[in-house]
Amino acid sequence: MARMTVTTSLTSPFSLRDRIESYYATVPLHFSRAEDFGALRLFVRTGPGAPYYGGPNHAQPAARALASAEEIRAVRARQRELGVPEAFEWLAEVVPGMREAVEEAQLPVAERPLLVLPDDCSLPEPVLPPGVTLRVVGADDPALAAVLALPALAFAAAGTALGSAGREELAVVAGRIEADGTVDTVRPSLRAGHKVLVAAFAPDGTPLAAGHYHPAAGATEIGGVGTLPTARRQGLGAAVTVGLAAHAREHGVRAVFLAYADEAVARIYARLGFRAADTTLLIANQPARGQ
Repeated sequence: MARMTVTTSLTSPFSLRDRIESYYATVPLHFSRAEDFGALRLFVRTGPGAPYYGGPNHAQPAARALASAEEIRAVRARQRELGVPEAFEWLAEVVPGMREAVEEAQLPVAERPLLVLPDDCSLPEPVLPPGVTLRVVGADDPALAAVLALPALAFAAAGTALGSAGREELAVVAGRIEADGTVDTVRPSLRAGHKVLVAAFAPDGTPLAAGHYHPAAGATEIGGVGTLPTARRQGLGAAVTVGLAAHAREHGVRAVFLAYADEAVARIYARLGFRAADTTLLIANQPARGQ
């Protein structure tokens, strides 16, 4: 997918990059506290729950300043003390020398290009197979456990090809995360509006695809969009993405963006109106964004 520069018609003194950077600095604070290590800020989770943004417990540049080797070592030591992955994440274009500094610390860096939905872009109507419906999933929705379980199956079998995992496997994972308390840790975020879940449901109530967004600072990143492997190739992921973006816009979010790792998936988002923007860098194999 060719890279390009995006301009938007946001009537604000802040650029799109400013909005994304502000989002990255703000949204983890819904779930964590910040600890400063010179030019780096480490987000430390304050309660139980699945990883969010590589943590929290991930670190990022605090003020567009390049971190020193000593500061990187200090953050890594704190992460080891906390028993969490050594996770970092930042916008490549904001601190250009950060990648070299992190790689010199022997940490592998992966790229996640960003796509943004220009605010003057009209979203298409979600296209759903017969009988399939799209809805926001709240804290007390009886399907919540199954919706939260879906990404584990969707991302275990990467790509867009049909897979073998379906309803039975989904029920097993849903039962497990219900029993271990994972589902209960997400309910407060849903009730507070810090997390929004949208899912596509089969006529029997089984979630077939789902995704989420976390609004903050007038912006949001759509994430966790995945489809049950047996339900792929029906446009369900695209429909969920449209549902999430439309809901975010309806609730005052000005900048909607997402990251991708697969070019085939990026082409799907491009057909919805998303356009290339900056690049997020993170430590390869750090935990997936969740919560």
